Amino acid sequence: MRILNSDSDIAKGVSALTAVEPRFAAIVAVHGLPPLRRTDHGMESLLRIITDQLISLQAGEAIWRRLTAALNPLTPEAVLEHSEEALMQLGLSRAKARCFRAVALAAQTGVLDFAALQRLPDDDVLPRLTAIPGVGPWTAMIYLLSALGRADAWPVGDVALHVAAQHLLGLDVRPDKNSMMALAEPWRPWRAVAARLLWSHYRGLKGMGQKVT
Repeated sequence: MRILNSDSDIAKGVSALTAVEPRFAAIVAVHGLPPLRRTDHGMESLLRIITDQLISLQAGEAIWRRLTAALNPLTPEAVLEHSEEALMQLGLSRAKARCFRAVALAAQTGVLDFAALQRLPDDDVLPRLTAIPGVGPWTAMIYLLSALGRADAWPVGDVALHVAAQHLLGLDVRPDKNSMMALAEPWRPWRAVAARLLWSHYRGLKGMGQKVT
């Protein structure tokens, strides 16, 4: 179980990836090594991923500020004290509010043991997360990548990765999930580093600043 803990781990992954896909080197030449993009493991990180899903970075940040101000400290009990309607008033959609409460309940009852997830292989972590109502494969995979630092996590449903891969690899059509899985097969066991590279490329294509953390 390979974990990305430092910039040197990212550099090692980039070296391996450019050996099998030289076009990755162009991303590094323009944007430098991609950031580690690690967050703390635990409920807060999972709730932040849920908050940010399918909305702009700016909207996600604004909603998260309201949530952390109202749910302070951010504990399962604090979340469960708020109804779906109260969470919606803080900016969440109904589906996300329901998911917040489901995650909090799972954490409170021990159904979801965040400390235990650190010790489990990737294939065991994902079903435990997606068993929580509202937590889908993308959310679970982003948690695996960012909170647990797994080197081979591959968020295949991430649209930004599809866009970046199409441009970088000169594909006529945007790849679908099946195509993305096939494209990334040679990138094992460093697919999480490939994702970071493609996110850097996407931000460059869109004229967005590069994340530094």
